[in-house]
Amino acid sequence: MAPIGIIGGSGFYKLVGIKNPQRVYVDTPFGAVVMTRGILAKKEVVFLPRHGEGHTIPPHRINYHANAYAMYKLGVEKVIATSAVGSIRDDLRPGDFVLPDQIIDFTKNRKYTFFDGDFSIRLRNGEVRRGVYHVDVTEPYCRELREIIYEVGKEMSIAIHFGGTYVCTEGPRFETPAEIRFFKIIGGDIVGMTNSPEVFLFKELDICYALICVVTNYAAGMQKRITQEEVLEVFKERSEILAELIKRVVARL
Repeated sequence: MAPIGIIGGSGFYKLVGIKNPQRVYVDTPFGAVVMTRGILAKKEVVFLPRHGEGHTIPPHRINYHANAYAMYKLGVEKVIATSAVGSIRDDLRPGDFVLPDQIIDFTKNRKYTFFDGDFSIRLRNGEVRRGVYHVDVTEPYCRELREIIYEVGKEMSIAIHFGGTYVCTEGPRFETPAEIRFFKIIGGDIVGMTNSPEVFLFKELDICYALICVVTNYAAGMQKRITQEEVLEVFKERSEILAELIKRVVARL
């Protein structure tokens, strides 16, 4: 059975409950990646903290290409990722979980694709993608995996929302109130800094990818001010429940 990939966002630097953990160094054409490989809920998993184990990598400097390719190289077919986000809607409250189904990309200086003209890869189904390739992102996030996460979340009585539009900004600064008003007008529900190009790269590799967002705050202009300490504190408060949710989802898979 293929290992299940888990990506930890801000405040989620270690995978609680993993057994027989081993450090794995994966060389890729885009750089080396260090991950933890082990057993969770009797399934093989590989865990990667997106920002590094001590939150040392800001959103705009994450090596998204190496991370995604390393998962592919280890045979991962399904990825469960986590992320701290701000809420653009009054009814998405701090502490709630959101499973987005759409994304609007407002990043500015990132490399967005594997396919710059000279890249080629053979997918698990035998399909070869090479050169200039235009991936379909009608459904950026894997619906099958989102449905399982949602079902498990409801069984756990978590305040979890199925669907929503994630607005991705460049960071590392927080957004202005004017930007948040604009994002709300165009249909944004939550805002974060890390899901582009991550979701698109996994789509290009044909890896089933779902994102569990933890709302840590209301976005700029909806509350007096935002601090990184507040974001990490709220995420920490929900991290135990998040870890249990992931464990039960892995067991269900």
